Amino acid sequence: MSHISPYRVLILVENLPSPFDRRVWQEATTLHDNGYVVSIICPTGKGYEKEYEVVDGIHIYRYHLPFEAEGAKGYLIEYSVALFHTFRLAWKVQFSQGFDVVHACNPPDLLFLIGGFFKLFLRKKFLFDHHDINPELYEAKFGRRDFFYKLMVLFERWTFKTADVSIATNESYKRIAIERGGMDPAKVFVVRSGPKLDRLRILPSKEEFKQGRRYLVGYVGVMGAQEGIDLLLQAACYLIKDLGRSDVHFGLVGGGTSLDEMKQMAIDLGISEFITFTGRVPDQELLEMLNTADICVNPDVANEMNDKSTMNKIMEYMALAKPIVQFDLTEGRVSAQDASLYAKKNDPVDLALKIAQLLDDPQLREQMGEFGRNRVRNELEWQYEVPKLLAAYEAIFSALK
Repeated sequence: MSHISPYRVLILVENLPSPFDRRVWQEATTLHDNGYVVSIICPTGKGYEKEYEVVDGIHIYRYHLPFEAEGAKGYLIEYSVALFHTFRLAWKVQFSQGFDVVHACNPPDLLFLIGGFFKLFLRKKFLFDHHDINPELYEAKFGRRDFFYKLMVLFERWTFKTADVSIATNESYKRIAIERGGMDPAKVFVVRSGPKLDRLRILPSKEEFKQGRRYLVGYVGVMGAQEGIDLLLQAACYLIKDLGRSDVHFGLVGGGTSLDEMKQMAIDLGISEFITFTGRVPDQELLEMLNTADICVNPDVANEMNDKSTMNKIMEYMALAKPIVQFDLTEGRVSAQDASLYAKKNDPVDLALKIAQLLDDPQLREQMGEFGRNRVRNELEWQYEVPKLLAAYEAIFSALK
C-alpha cells in the first residue's frame, strides 16, 4: 500500500531536461505515486521546450541554457545562468505548489547554494542526490588537479555539509559521502539507477540497422571526452582493417559535445561506412537499435571517475538481454558480472579482440544475455530501489513529524 504523505518535493537538475533524464524521472514518479507533491526545475532540451507543463502529475519548470559548455569559462557561464534561473523558479514553485524539501541532483556541485538558502531562511530540508563525482569528472575532462579541482573538492564537501540526507548511486559513492564528505553513514542511502522493464521492451530486430552486414555492435550514451568513443572507433578500425571483419556494423546512439569530432575521426580512420551515428533519438528508435544489436559495448575510459560510477547503459543492455564488452572497471563489474567480457583498461586492440570473440560465439552471447536479463529482473530493476528511496525520504521528514 502507498505511503500517503502531505509533503512537497522540489527536484533540481541541471544537465538534462525532464522527463528525458531517466533516473530523475523514475524518482519523481515514484514519489508522486507515494503521495508526495513533486515539482522539477530543469533546462529545456530538444522536444522539451515548454517552460511549464504537468506530466504524469509532476510539475515541470524549465529554463533555457544558452549553449552546451566546453572549457572552464564555458562551464562558469552555463552554471551561473543555471543557478540564476533555478533560484528564480524555486521562488515560483514556493508560491504555487510549495515545497518542504529541495532534492538536488548534481552536476554542478553548486546547487547546495540554493538548498542552503532555503534551509537557512525558510527551514526547508536539503537532500543531495549524488549523480557524478565532480572532482574526478573535472580530472577526467581536463587531466589536471589544479585550483579548479581543489574548488570542486571544496564544493563537494560543502554540499555534503548542507545535506540532511544524501543518496548515492552505488557503494563507491556512499564511501565518498562518508569519507570525503564527512556524512553520518545512517544518513546516506544507496539508491541504484535500476531500469524499468516495462520501458526496456524486447522487440523484433530491424535488419536495416545492420546496413547489409551480418552483425551489429550497439552503443548508447553521451558522445563526450570521458566516454571513450575514440577508443571504440580505434577498436572498430582494428576489427575491420587488421582482423578483416567487413561483416560488422556499429550503431552509436546519443548526442554530446564530441559528436562532430567523432564523426570526423571515423572518416579519418577510413571506417565511416561501417559506423552509424544517430545523434539523440526518441526512445523507440533507441530501443529498435539496441534490440537489433548482437552485442553492446561500453568503452568508458578507465579513470577514477568511471571506475567508481555506475553506468545506466550497462543495465539497459542487460535488460534487453544483450551480451556486453567493456573495459575492466570496478562498478562496471559490480553491475554486469557474467553478462560482460572485460577488456584490458583503455586498450582498443583488446576491446576489438573481445568483440570478435563474442561475435564468433553465438552460444556464449546467448548465455551472457540471459544472465544479464535475469539479473535485472531479479535484482537490479527499479522496483527493488523504490523502498530505499522512500526510506531516504522517511529519514529526511522524520524530524518534521
